[in-house]
Amino acid sequence: MKVLANDGISQTGKEALEKGGYEVITTTVAQEQLINYINEKEISVLLVRSATTVRKDLIDACPSLKIIGRGGVGMDNIDVEYAKGKGLHVINTPASSSHSVAELVFGHFYGLARFLHNSNRDMPLEGDANFGKLKKAYAKGTELKGKTLGVLGFGRIGQATAKVALGAGMKVIAFDPFLEKAHLELEFFDGQKVGFDIKTISKEDVLKQSDFITLHVPAQKEYVIGEAEFEMMKKGVYIANAARGGVVDEVALIKAIESGKVAGAALDVFENEPKPEMQLLMNSSLSLTPHTGAATNEAQDRIGTELAEQIINILG
Repeated sequence: MKVLANDGISQTGKEALEKGGYEVITTTVAQEQLINYINEKEISVLLVRSATTVRKDLIDACPSLKIIGRGGVGMDNIDVEYAKGKGLHVINTPASSSHSVAELVFGHFYGLARFLHNSNRDMPLEGDANFGKLKKAYAKGTELKGKTLGVLGFGRIGQATAKVALGAGMKVIAFDPFLEKAHLELEFFDGQKVGFDIKTISKEDVLKQSDFITLHVPAQKEYVIGEAEFEMMKKGVYIANAARGGVVDEVALIKAIESGKVAGAALDVFENEPKPEMQLLMNSSLSLTPHTGAATNEAQDRIGTELAEQIINILG
């Protein structure tokens, strides 16, 4: 059987599938040519990440498909229920990228708190002529230790982010409408383990109490964070969205930054991908990455391996 990894797959995942007797094709086929390619090659498994979409027209037009796989967590680029209704298996890799996303969030938070995102741009341009001026401009950094991290969405990625926060000496509070409490276990290099029990609280309390806020929720029909939510937050809060574009009202975010309510924000996802709004790209209070939450070698290896295992378990 043939597997088309249209948005790529790690070498470990590819090798695992080939060992299982599958032919793995890593050609990137343009979206408008995908239906013809799948039918010509009689593809049984289509693997995508966020670039390729799998909608009803493709599902209806490609009878050879048995599995649609998403390398990652969110599946808003796939018509999941429709595919399942047509008898297809739809799989993803919810456990593989959690730590990768968590580390990216904290990379942003540390960078924002110490102005690294701006200093890294200013030093090459002005470091020789205005060293003292830049030193003064970036003199009022913020430490994360002792601060409160609020986590909106306390699933795998939210909990992984909370673990990083606990390791950094932060207090963690969380909101999740589907979870009352969670037990987190931090494992250290020498085999020691420390456990923490986190009871979720209301969304409003998280917003009011947090110094840093991170979102780890699926795509929503409405904003999770809009003007009303920004009003509840502490003055000088930091916020990160590495979940899905559209869960934060970007217009309201800019207003909150301009008013001083939000000291800085990190965005790895955007309402308009792949063309974020220019007012976001040019704002010096924003730390930005192009949807790279799962883009580590380690995460991609785990994703490829997890996809391969699921495919082999389903199809043999």
